[in-house]
Amino acid sequence: MITLALNLIIPVVQVAGGLMAGSVALISDAAHNFSDFTAVLIAYFAYLIGRKGASLANTFGYRRAEVLAALLNVMILVGASIFIIHEAFGRFLDPQPVIGALVIWIAGVGVLGNGFSAWLLHRDAAHSLNVRGAFLHMLGDLFTSVVVVINGIVLLYRPWYWLDPALSILIVAFILKNCYTILREAAPILMNATPKGLDPRHVQVYIESFSGVRSVHHIHAWNVSAISIAFSAHVVVDDQLLSQTETLGRRIRADLLKRYSIDHAVLQFETSFCGTGDVLCELNCGAAAQ
Repeated sequence: MITLALNLIIPVVQVAGGLMAGSVALISDAAHNFSDFTAVLIAYFAYLIGRKGASLANTFGYRRAEVLAALLNVMILVGASIFIIHEAFGRFLDPQPVIGALVIWIAGVGVLGNGFSAWLLHRDAAHSLNVRGAFLHMLGDLFTSVVVVINGIVLLYRPWYWLDPALSILIVAFILKNCYTILREAAPILMNATPKGLDPRHVQVYIESFSGVRSVHHIHAWNVSAISIAFSAHVVVDDQLLSQTETLGRRIRADLLKRYSIDHAVLQFETSFCGTGDVLCELNCGAAAQ
């Protein structure tokens, strides 16, 4: 909520200062900051939705709402980037005088506010793609505000008015790099791709090392959210009482959590393998995955 308040106040001040100073770089930074207000607002509501438990309509819960929020924030950033590029090229064609001293003071407000916001979000950024998206917004704003301060300092001594739109393009490059980072993490989650760093064949061999397990096949592994890994597999064992497989299943699930951070493992015990018995499920994968 503190970050939200800061990112509403900062762009208002920067737009007013940018219009007074005639700086498109400052206005560009303000546009980026306002997009961050929207981004943090989306991230906050996605966090609230993600805390809801499972329901009949969503049996895995709502944790992917945070991933969708991260993608929505990327769309907002791309829109802000298009606006900045449009304004910058207009200034390249028709350079305007810029009041360097005013730019320094207003951008300095952005440095302080964005730096504090990034510090507030940093702790949880490592554990949530949603918060990481908001944190990258803040970090990007911190760097861009620093760049705008440098721009103001240069303009105090040199009338290089072309530098203002040039730095705006540099800001866009940084923003789009952050967008790519978020997309690279969010897309595999939405595609139910195998979690990064998890090799299904290694997991297969590990489960087969348990006493009483003859073989393992038809493995699925995917991220429910950025920090939750689901897993399912068919486990072939000798014919025995169901209660005996329950004990074995508890041991396997506990070790999968400890060794691979798999927190939702579903194991189907069988006395003989089904289908081809391959590590992948041929029903879903087809011949292309063979």
